[in-house]
Amino acid sequence: MSTSTPRRALVTGASSGIGAATVRRLRAEGWDVVATARRADRLAALADQTGADTIVADVTDDADVARLAAQVADGGPLDALVNNAGGAFGLDPVESSSLDHWRQMYELNVLGTLRVTQALLPHLREGDGGDIVVVTSTAAHGTYEGGAGYVGAKHAERMLATTLRWEILGEPIRVIEIAPGAVATEEFSMVRFDGDSERAAAVYAGYEPLVADDVADAIAWTLGRPPHVNIDLLVVRPRAQASNNRIVRTDA
Repeated sequence: MSTSTPRRALVTGASSGIGAATVRRLRAEGWDVVATARRADRLAALADQTGADTIVADVTDDADVARLAAQVADGGPLDALVNNAGGAFGLDPVESSSLDHWRQMYELNVLGTLRVTQALLPHLREGDGGDIVVVTSTAAHGTYEGGAGYVGAKHAERMLATTLRWEILGEPIRVIEIAPGAVATEEFSMVRFDGDSERAAAVYAGYEPLVADDVADAIAWTLGRPPHVNIDLLVVRPRAQASNNRIVRTDA
């Protein structure tokens, strides 16, 4: 991990929410950051705001990820990879849930993380060491009604991170899982409920949820630990939330 020059990170899913907040936080702490996502306009705005470098890429596309890895390598050493790209689609019971939604969630949350990690791990190995952060969810640690597809995908993503930690043990590379609970971002629930703003707002009604900056703070904290300290798992929830389906709400 370089100390003479700014550390450099790649953040996926950086066009909004936790990804964008992480880019802002790391830039504020002096990191060089490469932000990647599919939406060029969002990335351009983030670059103007933060000075981050940007690469438009889709983590579900093999060719895009290969191009992303090549461009990151051309830009210099890499100290950290933050696998943040992910999302949920639908909240339907197992008996009536959409197979297409399940495929999308597995492709994005699991195979997207796998593609990017496989592509960037050799580059992380070229330096003095580095970090791989995997942003999962408390859905990776417990289920809830209507969540089987997302829960299944996040459990698989968690096992990817845990297994990688074991497989590269002894190398100077840390593997860190961040598992947020309820986080009110501008898009997560809107995407999940196909643009239904009332359903999206109801998820966060009656209590104070986390915001993207809270999770970015947790990510930056884990990356800032001394190199011999590996935060294997950090679960971050609102005070009002004890589990995926146990939230104390006040009357409006």
